[in-house]
Amino acid sequence: MPAIFPFSAIVGQDEMKLALLIAAIDQSVGGVLVFGDRGTGKSTTVRALAALLPPMPVVGGCRFNCAPGTGCTHTQGAETAATAPVPVVDLPLGATEDRVVGALDLERALVHGQKAFEPGLLARAHRGFLYIDEVNLLEDHLVDLLLDVAASGENVVEREGLSVRHPAKFVLVGTGNPEEGELRPQLLDRFGMSVEVRTPEDLKTRIEVVRRRDDFERNPDVFNARFADDEQRLRNHIVAARERVPGIPTSDHALERAAQLCSDVGTDGLRGELTLVRAARAVAALEGASEIDDAHLRRVAPMALRHRLRRTPLSSPDSGARVERAVADLFGGSGERLVI
Repeated sequence: MPAIFPFSAIVGQDEMKLALLIAAIDQSVGGVLVFGDRGTGKSTTVRALAALLPPMPVVGGCRFNCAPGTGCTHTQGAETAATAPVPVVDLPLGATEDRVVGALDLERALVHGQKAFEPGLLARAHRGFLYIDEVNLLEDHLVDLLLDVAASGENVVEREGLSVRHPAKFVLVGTGNPEEGELRPQLLDRFGMSVEVRTPEDLKTRIEVVRRRDDFERNPDVFNARFADDEQRLRNHIVAARERVPGIPTSDHALERAAQLCSDVGTDGLRGELTLVRAARAVAALEGASEIDDAHLRRVAPMALRHRLRRTPLSSPDSGARVERAVADLFGGSGERLVI
């Protein structure tokens, strides 16, 4: 298995790293959309986070990554416990529908005369990450499939005499360059957070990025050992945050602040408030806080709202700046950044 660049060794791109950590702590926040320059570590960061996460408990022999105790019906006999790494599944732009949702296992059908289901990419991604590079170029029929599954958390296949249902809950991560085309509004709304990445302009940062990447490629084992303690520390923070999230209440104050901010910037629908509160709760859990405060809401507001603004012919194209102005007006100043 090829070595993976450690998450804690990634220089800069703090907003992207925080968004992915939030999605890993609380999957209900939704997926992460990353738009920006090529060669800024988008795919590297996604794979690094998946490698950082602790192995997940699964039902032994289940091809759908079902968790123990969830009533898995895809294995025969008594349920056995096992573990598996968190999957990161690539969805290519040219993938066929059969490859995505699954289809009849032709080998078993032809050789053994048995009708059996061959799981697709959605099954492999369950409880992990489904990664789509150049997501704004994804074909419409695949977008429709993703919308259906994202809404239900279940993949249903009815074809060729097969009738299969299996869970398909994953963190959808899409990357792309906005200059190459816009994303369909329906799919855009399904991403919980949207972040923008840029090529570093600071000379010292650029040098350090290149130095670390060169060191990793020359001797990945030595490089990974150098960051092993940082990786374990961050892994422990994630595990602890996952345990804290259910116990963090949503106060009336937090709800009022979220609703007021969404009203001020003019978001479409009410998903913005939900995402804002859930993301702030995940950050509070990561920091070890017992409740959501204004600093948590302020920190996640640009990520949760910049892609949800109502568009008009006279709207400014810089949606991030609109959110930041509204945040400054409502909360005042700028919040401290979480050190990752």
